[in-house]
Amino acid sequence: MDLGTCTWHRPTCEAFGVPLSILPSIRSCSEVYAHAACTRLKGVPLAGSLGDQHAAMLGQCCLEPGQAKSTYGTGCFMLMNVGNKVCPSTHGLLSTVCFKLGPNAPVMYALEGSVAIAGRAVQWLRDNLGLIGSASEIEVLAGSVSKTEGVTFVPAFSGLFAPYWRSDARGCIVGMTLYTTKAHICRAALESVAFQAREVLDAMEADSKVKLSALQVDGGMTVNKLLMQMQADAIQVPVHRPRDVETTAMGAAFAAGLAVGVWDSTNVLKSLNLPEAAFEPMLSANECQAKLARWSDAVKRTFGLA
Repeated sequence: MDLGTCTWHRPTCEAFGVPLSILPSIRSCSEVYAHAACTRLKGVPLAGSLGDQHAAMLGQCCLEPGQAKSTYGTGCFMLMNVGNKVCPSTHGLLSTVCFKLGPNAPVMYALEGSVAIAGRAVQWLRDNLGLIGSASEIEVLAGSVSKTEGVTFVPAFSGLFAPYWRSDARGCIVGMTLYTTKAHICRAALESVAFQAREVLDAMEADSKVKLSALQVDGGMTVNKLLMQMQADAIQVPVHRPRDVETTAMGAAFAAGLAVGVWDSTNVLKSLNLPEAAFEPMLSANECQAKLARWSDAVKRTFGLA
């Protein structure tokens, strides 16, 4: 698809030998496409269609340029609304359609950055090293020490995604001493999630020329309050967690509801999933920069290890 026109890109189709006539029509994210034909759902309109992360953007009500959300699961996925024009990236991100909420609505675009390993690092500590018995234990163990004592964990097990795109990177833990414990390693694992998200956010701000004022978060890892505090410290802006963190399903429901008149405007949506918790930065800017410098040094050590 041509992002600028939201039509099928003829040169690409011709290069792959795909006739335009066999492709489906490209529709908005919020309109009635069809109705269920059978079962108890017979007659129910099918009226919302969005990709996973794009639906989460709508579920988080990131409706204005400069608003961003980060989803924390096995990986970490961040999107920033950049308005009604495509924003080409020169910092390792992907330009994408965010959503189009109706046939006559404007197309909103986004920048997207993906981190390969987030919650998967916690699973590795549990399943491969046996440092914890369950994923929920990491918060208590990591919180039992106030800092990593110089330990940095870069979980580049399958390379690094945005903004590096280094398939030759491999995971490493640096800075250990004889006094390093599993608590320090667990804390470093959580910090790695926050630092990776910070690097994606830096790339977004560089591409969009917009400074983020707050980050909306969702996904399974957001129940970890220590991680959310680390994230606020790493990006130096508040982190907001909504009451319902299943924002992908909520976004799909929002799109369908707008199409059939459950809600008459996106303004109404903003009150439907208000922030349940806010995490303010507690680390000074100088302390943050020192941590980021150590992180950056560790990341470079992962290059070329494949």
